[in-house]
Amino acid sequence: MDNKKQIFEKYESNVRSYCRSFPSVFYKAKGPFLYDLDGKEYIDFFCGAGSVNYGHNNDYIKDKMIKFLENDGYMHALDMMTEAKADFIEFFQENVLKPRGLDYKILFPNPTGTNAIEAALKLARKYTGRTDVWCLMGCFHGMTLGALALTTDADSREGAGVPLNNVVHIPAPYMFSGLDTIEYMETLITDDHSGYALPAAIVIETVQAEGGIHVMSNEYLQAVRALCDKYGILLIIDDIQVGCARTGTYFSFERAGIKPDIFVMAKSIGGAGLPFAVVLTKEEYDVFTPGQHNGTFRGNQLAMVAAKAGLEYMLAEKVEEQVAKKEAIVKDYLTANVPSQFKVRGIGLIWGIEVADGAMCAKITTKCFENGLIAEKAGRGNNVVKIMPPLVIDEETLIKGLSIVVEAIKEVM
Repeated sequence: MDNKKQIFEKYESNVRSYCRSFPSVFYKAKGPFLYDLDGKEYIDFFCGAGSVNYGHNNDYIKDKMIKFLENDGYMHALDMMTEAKADFIEFFQENVLKPRGLDYKILFPNPTGTNAIEAALKLARKYTGRTDVWCLMGCFHGMTLGALALTTDADSREGAGVPLNNVVHIPAPYMFSGLDTIEYMETLITDDHSGYALPAAIVIETVQAEGGIHVMSNEYLQAVRALCDKYGILLIIDDIQVGCARTGTYFSFERAGIKPDIFVMAKSIGGAGLPFAVVLTKEEYDVFTPGQHNGTFRGNQLAMVAAKAGLEYMLAEKVEEQVAKKEAIVKDYLTANVPSQFKVRGIGLIWGIEVADGAMCAKITTKCFENGLIAEKAGRGNNVVKIMPPLVIDEETLIKGLSIVVEAIKEVM
C-alpha cells in the first residue's frame, strides 16, 4: 500500500484533504464498511459526506445500474429527453413530491450541489430583480463563487482570490443568547438607516452540517418562512447534505410543516454516490429562458437510474422509519456515554460531539481511524466529531461504531 500512497504524494495537488485524515488506500466498499489494500475493515461514519445514504454498493440500486449499462443505455444526453429521465421525474413526482403535497418543477443543473446553489441564486435574483441574498453564519453551501459567497468558513473563502459580494451573513440563532435573529432581520428590512436593501432570498440549511451539527428548531424555520412571506423574499433551503431522509423525513424541512420557494438537493439523490443534483422550484419562479443555465453533464443518466432505484428502495424499506428508530439509539448511547463536559447534538442520523478544541477533535478522529472507524470533523475550528453513518446501517454495527467513538474520546482525554 505504501507504493500506492507515494503516487498521491508525488502527483496529486496539495488541495487534497480527506486522504490526509484517512491515510489508507481503499479499494472496496460494501454496506457500512470500507476496506483498504492491507485488508483492514472500517466502519463508515462519513458516508461520502452524505452521498451514500443507502450504503455502499447497495444491491438493489447496483442491479438497476448494471442492467442499464448492459442494455447500452443512453449515457450522455445533456438535457435531451430520455427514458431514464422521464422515469426518474415521474417516479419522483408521483411517489415522493405529490404525496407530501409538494408542487414543484425540476431543474437539472450540472451534477454538483454547488451548481444547484448557483442555479437557485440566479433564479431568485432574476425573478425578484434584487441582488443581495441573506444566509446564516456557520453555513456551508459550496465552493464555486456564488455558493462560496454564502459559505462562511474562513479558509474556504480565502481560496476565492476575489471579493465575495452581494451576501449578508445573519447571526445563526444559536450564536448569541438573547438575540432574536428574526427580529434582527426584520429590523434590517424596515429600518431606513440599517444600510441594507431587501434581499432576493434567504438561504438556510435546516441543519448546519459543516457548521457543527446545529439543528434549526421547527419554530425558527416557521418564523423564517413567515418573514419571507411578509416581505416577498424567496426562501431557499439547501437540502444537499441533510436531505434524502438523513434527518428522518425525506426532505429535512418537513418536520417544520413549511414549504420553501426553492430547494436544492444533490449527494444521495444520485442513489449510489453518483454525481447528480436537482433544483426544485415553484412554477412561478421558473423564469430562465432556454439554455440560460446549462452544463455539459446536467443530465447524468446513470445517476438518474440510480436515483429512481434509491427512491424505490427508500420507500420499500421504510428508510424514514429506520432513521427514527436509529436516531433514538444514537441519542441514548451518546447521552449515556460521552463525558458530560462535551456537547452532544443532532437529529436523525447526523450527530455531532463538540469537544474542547480542534486539536482534541483531530486526535479523536485519528484514534477512531486507527481503531477501524471513519469519522470526520466539523464546526468552528473543527472541534466537532461528526457522526453520519449510512441510514440502513444495522444496529449492531451502529453501536460498535459509536463505542469506538466514545472510547477514542476517553483515550484522548
